[in-house]
Parts: sequence; structure tokens; C-alpha cells
Amino acid sequence: MNVPSAVVFDLGKVLLDFDYGIAAAKLARRGQLTAPQVLQTLSQSPLLHRFETGLTTKEQFAVEVCAACGFSGTVDEFYDAFADIFTEIRPMTALHGALRAKRIPTCIFSNTNGVAIGHIRQRFPFFAHFDHYILSYEQGVMKPDAAIYAAVERALGLTGEAIVYLDDRGENVEGGLVRGWRALLHETPEKTIPTLGQWGLPVG
Repeated sequence: MNVPSAVVFDLGKVLLDFDYGIAAAKLARRGQLTAPQVLQTLSQSPLLHRFETGLTTKEQFAVEVCAACGFSGTVDEFYDAFADIFTEIRPMTALHGALRAKRIPTCIFSNTNGVAIGHIRQRFPFFAHFDHYILSYEQGVMKPDAAIYAAVERALGLTGEAIVYLDDRGENVEGGLVRGWRALLHETPEKTIPTLGQWGLPVG
């Protein structure tokens, strides 16, 4: 088995932990819904899906969510509450640093939105140091749709087992496996990092 040529990282729950419950609690303090109701609005209504596939602008998203939740703050206060939900998973960002030091190409491949990415760019310096970014809201399609995997391949100029892919969701991992990628279900750094070392990648 050849050493992989590039490593593709999902963002949420792989490089950054996140909790929409944090946003829900903040929005509820200035709104008319309880925190569980706000969380349900964010996670189970079509609002977030439309935003993360680029069908809604950030301004439209803010207006719609604020209206649904009765949020009384400003739009900027909404963005701050909505986006400030992330914490760095340092063993995984250290892994990325080790790969970068050895000039292994890396890619962020994420179902996400522009408000979150703007916040992450400001708060987490590691994010600036990837070779490619394939983001659902820019591509107009979300994982596990095959079209967004094809976008990763075009960006990298690679296919098949040359690509290692880490994701915490089984359906997204399957999307990589069917293309012949070395796709791995990420559960913990303690499981993932040794596997990449066994595949010949520099992990530390």
C-alpha cells in the first residue's frame, strides 16, 4: 500500500468541537423561546440546511432565525451568539501541523456556513494553513452528495487511495469509501492518529 498523498479533514468534531446548545442558550436569553426550542429551530428546521448550501445569505438567515426565535438583539449580536460555539481539538490540530511540516497537502472539507467560517478564521490560527477548502455553502451542495467529493478531487488533483479522509459521520465516510478514498470514521484522536501513522503518514 502506497503512502497517501493528501489528507482531507472534516472540520466539526474532527478539528473543532462545537455545541449548538451554547448558541441556543444565548439566543434564548434575548428571545421568546426556551433554549431547547431554539436548538430545535436551528437543528431540525430547514433554515440551517439552506444556509449551509448557499441558498440563503447570512443576512437572510439572521432575519429568519431571529424572527423564529423572537430574538431582540442586533444582527451582530446574533452572529456572535450563533458562531461562538467552537473549541479546538488540539491533538488533531497538532496532527495537521505535523503533516504540514512534512509538506503533505491538506484540505478542509466541511458542511458549514459563512458566519461560522468567518468566526473560525478570526479565532483559530491553524485554520489558515490548509492547502484547500471545500465548503458546502460555497459549493452549493452538502456531504454526502457525490458532487462535493468530486470538488475535493479536482482541488487536490488526486483520486482513490491517494486521499485520506477523516470525518465523524458515517454517511460522509461512506461517501469517500465509494470513491476509493481511505476514509476513516473519526471517533477520538487516540484512535485516528495511530491509524494514519500505520498508513505511513507523519503524525508527530
